[in-house]
Parts: sequence; structure tokens; C-alpha cells
Amino acid sequence: MLPRFLRPPVAWVSRTRVFRRMGPRVMPRLERATRFLNRGRTPISGAIVPSLVLHSIGARSGEPRRTELMYCPDGEDMLITGSNFAGDRHPGWTANLAAHPEAFVEVRGRRIDVRATRVPPEEREATWALLERNWPGYRKYEVAAGRELRIFRLTPR
Repeated sequence: MLPRFLRPPVAWVSRTRVFRRMGPRVMPRLERATRFLNRGRTPISGAIVPSLVLHSIGARSGEPRRTELMYCPDGEDMLITGSNFAGDRHPGWTANLAAHPEAFVEVRGRRIDVRATRVPPEEREATWALLERNWPGYRKYEVAAGRELRIFRLTPR
């Protein structure tokens, strides 16, 4: 994983307009290629930040869904944020967790059953402080998106 002192410059690149425009097209392809090459053990983003694979149930379809995400450890819990590359819409996985909070994640190839809960308004500021220690400037995605990002706490079951 990327050393902490290198995260600020990489985080800066991830907030540029170019990355936010290209990321939604490029990153899923890179993740699929990496999944094929390493047999699904670790997302490519796992080389930079703590990453997991979220396995949820589609809110409308009821079908299984798989999403590679950055997470922030908080004790045994994991925090995930619906930034969607600072897009103007919430990512689909946030609706999936709201409808079906029982899910599981894979972290470094290990399956963990979790229950997802939205971080309540009174905890958002403290949660953002923790998220930004993990990924400097992360909250700027919320500003760029022009919407309140959904933050979920995943608690092992």
C-alpha cells in the first residue's frame, strides 16, 4: 500500500478534473483487468489505499452486485463514502446498502459479513476528519459534486 507521506500528492491528482472525468471510464476497466490477473484477490486501488470489494444486493433488481471501493478503517469497522468520482449522482451501491444493509466485503481475500448503517448527521464532521486523515482532501469531492456524499459504516457481524 502507498506510504502515508505519498497520499497527499496522489490524492491531489485524484481530485483533478481530468481524473474525475476519466476515472469512471478507466478505473473499472483497470479493476476488471487486475481482478483477472490476480484472481480477484486485491483491487488495483489496494496498492494505493485500503480497499475492499463490496458484495451487496441490487436495490431494484435483487441481483448480486460487486463494487471495488476505498475504505477507511475505524477500529473493526470500515467507513465507505459514495463519492462517485465527484459526480452529480450517488453511486448505485449506496442505494443497494440502504435497501439491503446486510452485505459482505472481501479485504485482502478474506470474507467479512457486515451490516451497513448510514453515518448520522451528528457524526459526519468527526467522520470526515477521520476520512481525511486516511485520504487528504477527500471532502473536496463533496464540494466538487455539489451534493452531500453518503457515508456508510460497515460493522462486522
